[in-house]
Amino acid sequence: MEDLGYDGPGKDCQPWRADATPGGSSAGSAAAVAAGMVPLATASDGAGSTRIPAAWCGVVGYKPTTGLLPARDRAGLGTGGPVARSIADVELYRSVVLGSEPVPPLSRTLRVACSLTLGFNQVDPEVARVVDRVVRMWSEGGRVSLQEVDLILIDPAASWLAKRRKTPDTKVRDDDAANRAALDDLFGSVDLLVTPTTPNLPHGHGGPGKVMSVGFTWLFNITGHPAISLPGGLSAGGLPVGVQLVAGHHRDDVLMAAAADYERNVPWPFLPSACSR
Repeated sequence: MEDLGYDGPGKDCQPWRADATPGGSSAGSAAAVAAGMVPLATASDGAGSTRIPAAWCGVVGYKPTTGLLPARDRAGLGTGGPVARSIADVELYRSVVLGSEPVPPLSRTLRVACSLTLGFNQVDPEVARVVDRVVRMWSEGGRVSLQEVDLILIDPAASWLAKRRKTPDTKVRDDDAANRAALDDLFGSVDLLVTPTTPNLPHGHGGPGKVMSVGFTWLFNITGHPAISLPGGLSAGGLPVGVQLVAGHHRDDVLMAAAADYERNVPWPFLPSACSR
């Protein structure tokens, strides 16, 4: 099932700290990659189920533009994608599964907007601190230029839940239309949007209570934009924090080029390989 913020008590442990969950629902894929058991694993993302466990396990999780792969649910929200340790391995997946050519390094400076809330998320201060730090680090060394934006979107919770009913709500919703229009305007002036991957840190096995772990991810399952979660580093308590990059529709090439530039300029920690223990 999707990790919508509370997935009940469970025993799934993430590799960084046994008292924390790896997220859902592609938890096994992310945990195995983070632990070095496999270099790459497939996953499924209907509300963030590739990106959230990737963020909480300190690895990379990619959701392609909706429609590049067959939908995995009746509502058309779910799509497959990879979890990996490096952008090169994500590119390997894209070449084999999507037939994509390798993306060359950036030849120009990308215009990047950063939002720590999207206008509706309540973000853990430690998550905000880590994301703000790495975005500034990236802008200092990479080929990106931070742009000031005032992005206020509508919480997509009602829309996502309506689409996932037994009989999906297929009518055009005002909140969807408003969010799509705002994002169209945004991507008319910038190349990339950066957010936290989740508003919260990896929670314990009892769940996070009322916090919605999907707060930054499920909107882009509705709008169809390509998105990728990259490791942002560790919180003060040693828990991984993810940084989400989002690009315009069918600009997966821009997304991957930006992710590779981020990788070159923002070093992220790895756990020792399970094979070396």
